[in-house]
Amino acid sequence: MAPIEPFKIKVFTFVILCAVFLSYTFWLYSEVPAKSKPANTLAEKGKMIWQQKNCSACHQLYGLGGHLGPDLTNVYSRRPEIYIRAILQAGTPVMPDFHLSSKEKDALVAFFKYTNTTGTADPKSFTQHLDGTISQP
Repeated sequence: MAPIEPFKIKVFTFVILCAVFLSYTFWLYSEVPAKSKPANTLAEKGKMIWQQKNCSACHQLYGLGGHLGPDLTNVYSRRPEIYIRAILQAGTPVMPDFHLSSKEKDALVAFFKYTNTTGTADPKSFTQHLDGTISQP
């Protein structure tokens, strides 16, 4: 039996790797992503205020952001709206009063209401793995 030429082994390996890559790519992108309802205009304004005031420097959404303040992804279901408005109105000893107008507060509350419907996040319940990744229970 004649030995297989090294060039043929390389070509065969290349073809197999290409086939595996294309199969995985097809499988990965053929799955339809979960559809979430679009945010309304007021919630979009709230998102812009969130970004302008740099709230993510201290707070998190979906477990991403600062660690000084709490994760606010599901704050709307954990706290009554009047509590959220009171914090936005006066701040806390750690969070300053940003002197928000009533329209800005309405927009931020709408944004929190929207994020509450798009997913859950409680960093305290995340499982941290040795490779640096996290997962939700």
